[in-house]
Parts: sequence; structure tokens; C-alpha cells
Amino acid sequence: MPHNEYLAEGPRVAVRRVTRRDEDGFTAAIRASAALHHPWVSMPATPVAFHNYVARFDGSSDVGLVVCERRTDRLAGFVNINNIVGGALQSGALGYAAFAGAEGRGYISEGVGLVVGFAFAMLGLHRLEANIQPDNAPSRRLVQRNGFRLEGYSPEFLFVNGAWRDHERWATLRPKGTIPTGSGPLTA
Repeated sequence: MPHNEYLAEGPRVAVRRVTRRDEDGFTAAIRASAALHHPWVSMPATPVAFHNYVARFDGSSDVGLVVCERRTDRLAGFVNINNIVGGALQSGALGYAAFAGAEGRGYISEGVGLVVGFAFAMLGLHRLEANIQPDNAPSRRLVQRNGFRLEGYSPEFLFVNGAWRDHERWATLRPKGTIPTGSGPLTA
């Protein structure tokens, strides 16, 4: 991918929108990461599932991004901003995962930080949430490193891998006094 497609760049990773061109690399990474993701997240591992996944991001309420290693442009994982709501709420919910081989290296933590900055500055969001299963300690540490704070607990919040799962609600707010520079949450 040319660097001009990156929405944000950090020292080791960059983020860009997921596209249909990512199908082979993304689905192969998902299949290779199945044990890593279970039971925390279900992801599209087939071409049909991937096409449906990417189609979600054609509207205005979800943004699908991939995290790429800058040195190689290899896919390290993904970060999605889901359920974007404008108006008085200006909020979205993050979903993210590392791909096998990139886990534990800080790539997704850096990618989440880039996406948080992008969401606040370019999408004009005020608040981002991350809903995390209580036993997912690595994910809890990731959001803590990125300034999220624990706000509450939601029993049977999301249907993941065939069951309704409890989640902790973590959130971060756009820093006071900062003004978005982008076009707003529903037009970016």
C-alpha cells in the first residue's frame, strides 16, 4: 500500500482503511490467529465473510482499519470504530485484535493510540468505548496504556463465539479544549 493511504502513522505502525484488496492477507491472518482470538472475538476467515465484513464499512456508522507494520507494510491486526453516533453523543466503540506473529509486540497498542487520535481529530468524536471480557487481561492492559478508564460492567453484553458474554466498559474522552480538524463522524 502506498503511504499516502495511511490515515495515521506512528514510529512502528500505521493505520489505513481495510479494503477488498486485503482479502487474501486478512483472511489468512485470521485463520492463523484463530487460537489467539478464541473466545474473545470472531472474525471473517472466508472470502464471503470478508466481503460482508468490508461491506459494513461502506456506510457511515462503522470504520474498518488495519494496522500495518511500517517497515514491511505487513498486516499486524485491525482496529474498528463501530456504532458511530453523531449528534449530541459523538461516540463510537472500538474493536481490535492482533494477528498471530504480531501479538505482544505493542503494535496494536500503538495502532489503537493512532485510531483514538484519528477518531477525535478527524472524525470529531468526543468519546470512544472499548467493551472487554473481564478475563481478557491483555486487552484491559492495552486500553489502560491508551488512557481508557473503567466505567462499568455489562452482563451478557455481546454475543461472541456462540454465547452472550459479560463485558467491562472502558472509555476515553477527547481532551478538553481540543478542536476536531476533520469533517465529522458521519462524513469522514
